[in-house]
Amino acid sequence: MLRVGLTGGMGSGKSMVAARLAQCGAAIIDSDRIARDVVEPGTAGLRAVTDQFGENVLAADGTLDRSALAARVFSDAEARGRLNAIVHPLVAARSAELVAAVPAEAIVVQDIPLLVEVGAAAGFPLVIVVFADAAVRQRRLIEQRGMAPSDAAARLAAQATDVQRRAVADIWLDNSGCRDDTLSAVDLLWTQRLVPFEANLRHRLPAAHLTSPVVVPPDASWPEQAQRVMARIAAVAGPRAHRLDHIGSTAVPGLDAKDVLDIQVMVADLAAAELLAGDLIGAGLIRRDGRWWDNARDGTTRDKAMATNADPGRAVNCHIRPAESPAWRDAVLLRDWLRAHPDAVREYAELKHRLAARQWDSIDAYATAKSPFVASVLDRAQRWAARTGWRVG
Repeated sequence: MLRVGLTGGMGSGKSMVAARLAQCGAAIIDSDRIARDVVEPGTAGLRAVTDQFGENVLAADGTLDRSALAARVFSDAEARGRLNAIVHPLVAARSAELVAAVPAEAIVVQDIPLLVEVGAAAGFPLVIVVFADAAVRQRRLIEQRGMAPSDAAARLAAQATDVQRRAVADIWLDNSGCRDDTLSAVDLLWTQRLVPFEANLRHRLPAAHLTSPVVVPPDASWPEQAQRVMARIAAVAGPRAHRLDHIGSTAVPGLDAKDVLDIQVMVADLAAAELLAGDLIGAGLIRRDGRWWDNARDGTTRDKAMATNADPGRAVNCHIRPAESPAWRDAVLLRDWLRAHPDAVREYAELKHRLAARQWDSIDAYATAKSPFVASVLDRAQRWAARTGWRVG
């Protein structure tokens, strides 16, 4: 099963995207609909709302007067928080029941308007954000939903910002323009990413990685993408993760690199590392079987566990290292030393391009060819750390 979080501001066209995903075959769980169900007459949810906000939020027939309630909360953050504290746990519990009832091979899309606001993004292996310009959204609310301009503006102002939504978005669907273009983008997303992602998770298969190195210019969004992956890992690992770091070349600004995010998790011991590698399927990562190790500076090897992406749209290598291994500290030191030495970044990039231009049997052979440079850099970095007082974290 693949669980996908779907969100977007009011008037963005999120419901249209959800409907198209349903046509493609997704199981849609609509949080707005559930939010209505949990405050129907006779429910504990409605009793809690009236206890909190009074009987004047009820219509004559005893149902919740949503317009009256909205007028109370959308311009009052404290009142909105009290309402959310009542409704959100009820919606989450009912959503979990619905997820548990769908087939194991399903692609479940949870349509959650306030996904960003309630901090739920890290609970999904993939998040889709439907976007439209604020002016477009406001016009749609006025023209399509009959809202007064002031009400539409207040509703939009009460929601997450575009910057906050972009930070959690694995997929940013721009629906500011032509409806058909958006629907075509959804169709491609379904066939090229969601369907293979679900199949990889179900069969415990990593997504295909390139078999020969392709070095690309630095992407300014790599750190933000890594933060999303680390948030998912942290949500699964809990206190087992003693620390999480974005390491490797994509963690160094300005460094050309393979478009693969390297994430490091430090845990108590190798047994904990191996267990966590299997559990990370909940974050969209697949445990890599076999023995994995680091060559330590003292000539020994230290075992670790590995997980990698099931998502064909985002390559990730997750290195799960025991606390006693010196390799986790070396990885952080190498990153920080490179960040502090732009000349070495240029030298490293030139080496990468020279090596990538050659023919390789595997990515591992390419990585081995870089080892002498990395070892020499670590020697310099150790001296730098001693001289400057550098410490991890």
